[in-house]
Amino acid sequence: MTDRTAAQPSPDRIMEMLNGFQGSAILKAGIDLGVFTEIAAGTGSATALAQSCQASAHGIETLCDSLTVMGLLEKSGGVYSLGPDAAVFLDKRSPAYLGGMAGFLMAPEMMGNWSDVAAVVRRGGPLGLANVAPEAPIWIEFARGMGSFAGFTARMLAELVVQGGAPAKVLDVAAGHGLFGIEIAKAAPGAHIVAQDWAQVLDVARDNAASAGIADRWAALPGSAFDVPFGGGYDVVLLTNFLHHFDAETCESVLRKSFDALVSGGRVVTLEFVPNDDDVTPPFAALFGMVMLVSTPKGKAYRFAELEAMHRAAGFVDCTLMDLPPTPQRLVVARKP
Repeated sequence: MTDRTAAQPSPDRIMEMLNGFQGSAILKAGIDLGVFTEIAAGTGSATALAQSCQASAHGIETLCDSLTVMGLLEKSGGVYSLGPDAAVFLDKRSPAYLGGMAGFLMAPEMMGNWSDVAAVVRRGGPLGLANVAPEAPIWIEFARGMGSFAGFTARMLAELVVQGGAPAKVLDVAAGHGLFGIEIAKAAPGAHIVAQDWAQVLDVARDNAASAGIADRWAALPGSAFDVPFGGGYDVVLLTNFLHHFDAETCESVLRKSFDALVSGGRVVTLEFVPNDDDVTPPFAALFGMVMLVSTPKGKAYRFAELEAMHRAAGFVDCTLMDLPPTPQRLVVARKP
């Protein structure tokens, strides 16, 4: 007998997915026009917003109505106000502002990777080097836009690193915005940071180090992580959001180079999106595997067992996995004997 209480099939989820790009574009328009910051400053009517955002009244009203439907704005008597999420994360004056991420996540270089996913699946990866090409300009946008998103995780990572023994010398590989090394420097006043990345990316990290007041304990190491000599004497090597761009063999080569740069007893600290062994949980980490498929030649969201094998192959011991709630990332820490 058929269970009539069972949920009936619905096209709603499919329609939401097919139209998902529209929501992203609407949100980015609100960020680009400064709508959220203007509303936070007290500009609430469509007419006033149109003037301050230099847009048509009809266009602004339609945009703000859409953002209201999406739950980011609230509307009463023709006046708009920020919803709780927008108030915290989309007002440029907020310390938790995340709007800068749109410039990276929705850059043409990123969006283009998704233009024909079926073709990517057939090939098993994108054409060319995608986002791992030498000195790819997209990483300057990453450094500029993703720092606010990484800040909370960087502070958590720094606390865990310092708890394990305050380091005197830290190498931040593919530093990007540099916040992971910077937060360690802030948590450990004696720590000196060497940040490695492409020269133009390091310009952004250098500014962040100066703003954090640790410029006198921060040094740039420009070049490719695979080619530039790391030097030695490091207590900690940071590999944050880096290994997932490459195949296991390449990851092992970077880990061996990190191993050689560490003092005995030094630690390599690897931050990644690590799915469970079923490859479908937790959702964010599991879906990150598709991001790597479309944007890197051989990258992957690696399980802990795979990361552990790479670390051990490079000579590390005591490889452990740590969750970083409420973030979707996990930390892998290993030691040089």
